Amino acid sequence: MLLARVIEASTTVAATRSRTAKVATLAQTLLEVTAEPDTAARTIEVLADYLAGTVPQRRLGVSWRGLRDLPPPTDTAQLTVDDTDAALTALGQEAGSGVAARRRRAVHELFGRATAREQQWLVGAITGELRQGASDGVILQAIARATGVDEAVVRGAAMRAGYAAAVARVALSAQDADSARAALAAMSLRVDRPLRPMLAGSSPTVTDALRPAETVAVERKLDGIRIQAHLWHQGPARQVRIYTRTLDDITDRVPEVVEELAALPADAVVVDGEIIAMRADGRPEPFQVTGARTASSANPEQMRVDVPLTTVLFDVMYQDGSDLLEEPASTRWAVLADLAPHLTVPRVVTSEATVAEEFFAAQVAAGHEGVVVKSLQAPYAAGRRGEGWVKVKPRHTFDLVVTAVEWGSGRREGLLSNIHLAARDERGEGLVMLGKTFKGMTDETLRWQTERFLALETHRSQHVVHVRPEQVVEIAIDGVQRSQRYPGGIALRFARVLRYRDDKNLGEIDSLQQVIAACGSGIQPP
Repeated sequence: MLLARVIEASTTVAATRSRTAKVATLAQTLLEVTAEPDTAARTIEVLADYLAGTVPQRRLGVSWRGLRDLPPPTDTAQLTVDDTDAALTALGQEAGSGVAARRRRAVHELFGRATAREQQWLVGAITGELRQGASDGVILQAIARATGVDEAVVRGAAMRAGYAAAVARVALSAQDADSARAALAAMSLRVDRPLRPMLAGSSPTVTDALRPAETVAVERKLDGIRIQAHLWHQGPARQVRIYTRTLDDITDRVPEVVEELAALPADAVVVDGEIIAMRADGRPEPFQVTGARTASSANPEQMRVDVPLTTVLFDVMYQDGSDLLEEPASTRWAVLADLAPHLTVPRVVTSEATVAEEFFAAQVAAGHEGVVVKSLQAPYAAGRRGEGWVKVKPRHTFDLVVTAVEWGSGRREGLLSNIHLAARDERGEGLVMLGKTFKGMTDETLRWQTERFLALETHRSQHVVHVRPEQVVEIAIDGVQRSQRYPGGIALRFARVLRYRDDKNLGEIDSLQQVIAACGSGIQPP
């Protein structure tokens, strides 16, 4: 299949808000590739990833800088899915001396064979910036429709397999619906193959997260790196692999975590947890300190000495031949308590709102993100965000000013979308940019702000419209983190628009120092 056909389907999916239409387009594209002669199973898997806006190689070692000065595009679409996959696989395997130059050549060779539209798609895929509107749920529905298999069977296979592409490969390689159904039902959790983590919903307060008369667990929520650890024996050797929530392998970057988990008393186990850098006084370090340990450029041996990581576990999905995904949480936690009592996350089990609220307040006071309220009966819903887990974090709100806006893409094409946010600097140095956001905007908001900011425009640079700093906006954030990207030394985390404040002027916005004081634990204000 030509890459151009994939892009055509992706464009169609991105252009519609109808889930039914998205599913129909994706299912048709999947059926087309299976109808081609001698289609390899790998091709089906790669196609499913491409339709979801990802590449199976995940990290390729190529940044935005490495995608500048691209060769002129070709006029004729010739790249196939297999061609692209082979080129990206080779690109991702480049390493050693002179790797930057070899990657640059590989990028130029691939992009030199691509049309302008394909180059644009490749840039988005490589940088992770593709937004096609095809979530895992939509892809799984498309697989069900293309194969005639019940969606529940497809979802169950995806939960055990870890990702939709593997499910597409198995289902679409089968001869008919019955054999596809049987093959999917036979898919099982496999130690050494990561599965997508269970996700949490959110609630504004602990009390809102509770259910009347139901006993729940209220767990500490850590601001670290989510991990999934796989431990097994391979011959006489004990193997440990550590994956992040995006299924990236970071084993080599966290040697002390590997050493600690290798000592667990089990022959084969899959556990879910968090790793975090802690201070000597027991308070967590800012997120960036932990993040530096898992970054691709980290030096594990040096960082092991300077910033050791603490391992905290909160679930177990598999142990010594027993698949625990469908077991209630209370059963899984009992297994985890026997397996690693010294690593288990702090939690209270209660049905009392006052007890839950007190635990929440204590966690926030200790510098942690908040809590997760968990049902004792919930199975481990891999890759899904359900009612079984509900996170509660303090919500910080600030009044900031918009200094620039970026043109949107996809469904937001032709609208001003991503707003640049700035605060006052109490040192009298004007405005300080703290970050950007395109979250929390309705269609009506997008139309209004496009008109509003064009009226405030001062000049443009590429896709950015710079505006007079007059429009105040109320923003909600989960916190801040250290950042060298912005002059204030911090960046907003998970910023989203609550409302535009026409009743406030520039002199009434919050300051950089106020933002840090409110939610910048461990960060010194300038």
